Amino acid sequence: MKTYVLMTKLSPEVSKQMKDRAAIGRAWLDQVREKCPEVNFITHLALLGPYDFLDIYEAPDEETAAKVSMISSANGAMVAESWTAIPYKRFLELTKEI
Repeated sequence: MKTYVLMTKLSPEVSKQMKDRAAIGRAWLDQVREKCPEVNFITHLALLGPYDFLDIYEAPDEETAAKVSMISSANGAMVAESWTAIPYKRFLELTKEI
């Protein structure tokens, strides 16, 4: 499984629904689990900055990661970017090949 980082910025309309945030997040997670059962979430973090949320997850391929981003966009994300992540130890191993 490959590791991905999902960076999410909510639309202004969804951002205003603070009291419904738990239900909205739960519905999003349920939809991801239904449409992409092979995805394994490692952590969910709320951020104070240019993005609202950071999720680290494992998925078998880029197409599955794209689905996670698309589900986020379909559920009120203004920006949903899935980035590939490489474990640091593996990164160091790759530097030796340069």
